[in-house]
Amino acid sequence: MIEEKSSEQLVEEWKKPSHGTQFFAAFAACLNAMAVGAAIGYSSPASAALIIPKNDSGVIDGQFYLTEAENNWFSGSLSIGALFGCMVAGLCINHIGRKGTMLASVIPLMAGWILIGFTQNLAMIIIGRILCGLTTGISSLAVPTYTTEYASKDIRGTLGSGFQLFVVIGILYAYVFGSFITSWRWLTLACAPVGIIFCVLAIFLKESPNYLLSKGQEDKARDSLQYFRGKTYDIEPEMKYLKESLEEAKRNKVSLRDLKAPYIIKPLVISLLLMAFQQLSGVNAVIYNVKVIFLDSGSKIPEDACTIIVGVVQVIATAAGSLLTDRLGRKFLLTVSAATMAVSIVCLGVFFYEKSRDDVWAVDSLGWLPLTSLMIFISAFSIGYGPIPWLMMGEFFYPNVKEAAGSMATTLNWTCVFIITFTFAPLKNAIHDYGVYWLFGGLGAVNFLFCLLFVPETKGKTIQETTAYFGAPTN
Repeated sequence: MIEEKSSEQLVEEWKKPSHGTQFFAAFAACLNAMAVGAAIGYSSPASAALIIPKNDSGVIDGQFYLTEAENNWFSGSLSIGALFGCMVAGLCINHIGRKGTMLASVIPLMAGWILIGFTQNLAMIIIGRILCGLTTGISSLAVPTYTTEYASKDIRGTLGSGFQLFVVIGILYAYVFGSFITSWRWLTLACAPVGIIFCVLAIFLKESPNYLLSKGQEDKARDSLQYFRGKTYDIEPEMKYLKESLEEAKRNKVSLRDLKAPYIIKPLVISLLLMAFQQLSGVNAVIYNVKVIFLDSGSKIPEDACTIIVGVVQVIATAAGSLLTDRLGRKFLLTVSAATMAVSIVCLGVFFYEKSRDDVWAVDSLGWLPLTSLMIFISAFSIGYGPIPWLMMGEFFYPNVKEAAGSMATTLNWTCVFIITFTFAPLKNAIHDYGVYWLFGGLGAVNFLFCLLFVPETKGKTIQETTAYFGAPTN
């Protein structure tokens, strides 16, 4: 017997926003993030196939190869494109819209994959990676902005964590296909279609109501918001709030001079240092070169299996991190993350130090250490330093400050990515593998002290409470 719902129950349901259209939009938009993750993850299996142990490079026996120094440019050039991408992303999302920007970002991505797949020289493969990086930088702003603007407050946190989760799913996707597709050229055919699938689904997406309202298209904004909230949901209170927020943002625009205020500069410095320490941990040097690291370790466990295990751990830890952030707090997770990453990367250095001494017994007895260390390292990053610096940046500043602060933090982040990935191989040659990992561990120890002593807890606090902590006026 089917129980009939009372009129009170029906009225209560009408007050709740629909979730179906919101989850579909989040899934479609996050496929863009997965396409970006595939581009990031591609460099690990491709690098292992591209590097040859000799000083020259080019086409040898019909195959294209790179020296270790050239492969360094291959890995690091993605961050060059991402740096430029995040610079132009703000202009794009405000001129052609959030949906338009996400769709347009696929053009350089596909052009990049084509250049990489048909590479005949170093210039082609570097330009291809830069174009893929351009999409990475654009998407890192466009996708989260789009998702958080249409999401209802009851599921905004869940949908907002989707970008980072799908990036690591994309990385794992590239690792898995790279384990059995031995040709780096053919691997592009496995990675590129993710962007095409996104385009097909994105055609059916509605534009962000915030963007439409900012362009004076109130009727379209109303239709968009109604679509995301459901046919029976009363959108008028939310429309009123959006209008008021837009008008307030126009009245209170912040210039670079305003950022000098003590209650703004303090959290800004913390945000910038969080972004810098995120990359100084060495995480992208590891992700871009994880297969090469396992090859160099000489571990008895197949390097493809190790790479996939690390990718799976990263996906699981990222999903877990989104659940733990609001339960354990930002400061606690950042502090634990920094300490654990430092210890695990130092342990990886211990293995390579023993290997450099040609101590066969020690290497055999420590054969489990590279995989274990990187699993712990990636897990610690994914639950703490991966998502939280971005989250806290949004909690430190009012909307009128967030755009300028976010632009500075994003630019610094990708600059650090380039520096770390580009210097990884030269540092290994200068101070050996173990020296590089111990350097990352030392920086991690400094990071731990920074989190412990200077980073405030923002869990459960409003923006007003957080800014008041830094000395902002309360009225």
